[in-house]
This record gives sequence, structure tokens and C-alpha cells, in this order.
Amino acid sequence: MKKNVWIGNLIAVLCIVIGLVAWIMLPWQGVLGIVVLLALWLALTGTGRVALAATRIGIASLPQRWGASSVIIVGIAGVVGVLVAMLAMGAGFEATLKQTGNDTTAILLRGGSQAETNSVITRDQSPLIGSLPGIAKDAQGRAVISPELSQVVNLPTASSGEDANAQFRGVSDAAWAIRPNIRIVEGRKFNVGVREIVVGQGAKGQYRGLDVGKTIKLGNQDWTIVGVFAAGDAFDSELWTDIETLSSAYDRRAYQSITVGLDGKEGFAQLKAALDNDPRLKLDAQTTQDYYSKQTQQLTIIIKALSIVIGAIMAIGAVFGALNTMYAAVAGRAREIATMRAIGFRGLPVVMAVMLETMLLALLGGVLGGLVAWAIFNGYSVATLGSNFSQVVFQFKVTPELLWSGLKWALGIGLVGGLFPALRAARLPITQALRAI
Repeated sequence: MKKNVWIGNLIAVLCIVIGLVAWIMLPWQGVLGIVVLLALWLALTGTGRVALAATRIGIASLPQRWGASSVIIVGIAGVVGVLVAMLAMGAGFEATLKQTGNDTTAILLRGGSQAETNSVITRDQSPLIGSLPGIAKDAQGRAVISPELSQVVNLPTASSGEDANAQFRGVSDAAWAIRPNIRIVEGRKFNVGVREIVVGQGAKGQYRGLDVGKTIKLGNQDWTIVGVFAAGDAFDSELWTDIETLSSAYDRRAYQSITVGLDGKEGFAQLKAALDNDPRLKLDAQTTQDYYSKQTQQLTIIIKALSIVIGAIMAIGAVFGALNTMYAAVAGRAREIATMRAIGFRGLPVVMAVMLETMLLALLGGVLGGLVAWAIFNGYSVATLGSNFSQVVFQFKVTPELLWSGLKWALGIGLVGGLFPALRAARLPITQALRAI
């Protein structure tokens, strides 16, 4: 007998878990369909109208139980707020790197390299690359290519003063033409052959001592900050200088990547075919859009997984809070529920009344949690390690999709938290409850 009860409970839990997963994955059209069907049932059927009347009675008594009901609202708001905030971090990081590239430029790396840090391109390959088909030409007929070198340096963070990695990029003059979205917003561009730096506005906010006119020591040499640029993407986190000056300062004799402008829609296909057919160039080409999108995948997956795990743990706590609160509410309203049963309210309307009441409280908690997450975290700037082991500055991005996901989590918690108390209310012995009157 005990074994059968245990198996029955296990099956019930599995059904609830499967139902919750299906609910969380349900698109908005499915949710809308369920809401419409529920509304039609409540409005057009006798049982539904009775359930709606019972729900009104329960909602009318909420002010008398506001302290207990607030436990559900606050608990679910906490779950939704944390979940949305963590997902917003992943969405912000992903959006920043995806904005960095486009399909009109390509980046060349050594064959098999996944990032600039493990790529080496010899200097004698640069003229060969410039002669390949598919690469755009400037007004003077020169290939639009920018050999680049990346050096990770340590700079004190603005918040704590502790050292953190920053990306110090050496670029050619063509880098500005290849990335027309990057513009100087303060000061001027660096001069070639001089130890001068321009810094991204994100880096300026993230690290100390990067104001225009100041001098910093990098590679045992003094460098002068002469300008600040705005990119609106991952380059905002970098420091830029002349590639030959950087190469000399750090004794780097090779390039790490070469970024090129593409000649029209067919440019990338032509360039890739030419690289495949030239045995002297063992290089891989990707559009910069593809390259930077791939850099987000691993971290985004980790953030989403952590968000779901942490959200699930908190959701379990919120479910138990809702269960306790609703069980207490059912016990406190035993006479009221028994009276409703005695005057003709059947079990299903009572179940629906308790469920709708719990879902209403869950909805309030979900809305509250989403609003708090949006107010505090949307646009909040942070930094994390990117693929080049340097800090990437980005902003949390609380999107409507994330708020909708948080709201579905809230309603799912309310569904589970109200189900068992609702069933208990429907099974409440009428005569026993009425004796207490």
C-alpha cells in the first residue's frame, strides 16, 4: 500500500514538472489561447460563472489576509527579479558582441584559430592578402585591409583600483574606414609612430587614469591619452594605438589578425575561395558578424544555465511559500468554504476559485519582480572577460521577451503553489467545518 502511494506521488510530481517545463516553453500565442479558453469557460458555462463568483468572494477577503498574501507576492517577485536580471546580463553581453561585426567586413586568422589570442599572421602575408579578389578598394585603388595586433595589459579598475585585463589594440589607418561607426568624441586620433592612445568610452569608465591628456605606463613605457572614441559595441572596451608603435614597444614581429572590407555581396565568397586556392595562405576567413557572434556562445550558454538553475532553486522556495500561505488561507477560510459548499458550490468551482486567487497573487508578484529588475538593471554597465582574456564592458539588457519569460515563471509557481491547497479546499468535510461555526 505504501509503495503504491509513493509511486503515485512520484508520478504526480513528474507530471507537475513536465507541465511546468511545457508552460515555460509555451509561446505567447499558446498562453493567449489558454487565457481565451479560460475566459470563455468562466463567462459562458454555469460551472465557470459559479467559479467566478467564488473567486470574487475570495478576492474580497484578501485585505483581511494581506500579510500572508504578501509572502506569495514578495517571494515570486524575488524569483522573477533575479531570473530576469541574470538573463539580462547574458542578453546584454550577447547584444554587445553581435553589434560589433557586420557582413560587409571579414576577419582573417591563422587556420584553426578560434580567436585573435592564438592566431599568428606573418608580415610577408599582408601584401598577398591585399591582392586577393573580394576585398574592397579605396579611392586610390588600395586594398582596404587593416593588420592588427592585440596586447593584454593590466589597468586599475575605477571601482576598486584592483588590476584587471584590458585589450590594447594596434591598428592601421584603414581600421577607421573599415569601422565607420567608430568616431572620436573627445580629443583626437593618435599620430603614427608616437606613443599615443585613444580609448573607448567603455574603457574610460571601467579603468582609472584614462582621461584625455593623462599619461599611463604600459610595457615599461609612457603613453599619452589623446582621445576617446565611441563605437557602441565591444570596441568601446579597448585602447587603440598605431600598430607599428605597439609592435615595437612589445617586440611583436607578426600580426594576429587582418580585418578587410568586402567588395559587395559576393566579396566574402570570392575572398574565401581565393584563400582556399592559395597554398601560401593558410588562413581562415569569417565575416566579423559571424566571428563576434561565436565569441558569445559559450558565456551566454553558461549564464542562461546558471540563471535557470538559480531561478529553479528560488522557485522551489517560492512554491513552498505559496503552498504554506494558501494552506493557511484555506484553513482560515474553512467555515467560509464549507458554507459555500453547503449552499451549492461544487468541488470544481471551489478548486478554480482558490487557483485563480493564487494566480492573481502570482501575477502581481511577477509584474513587481519584472518592474524592479527593469528599474535597477536595464542599462546597468558591467564588465566580464571576453574571448581575448580582457574585460568587455557591456550593459544589462532587460527585453520584453525576458519580462514575458519571468511572468510565465511567476504564473507557473502560482499554479503549483495553489494546486494542492485548492484540492484540499474542494475535499474539505462540510459537516466538520460547519460544527466550528
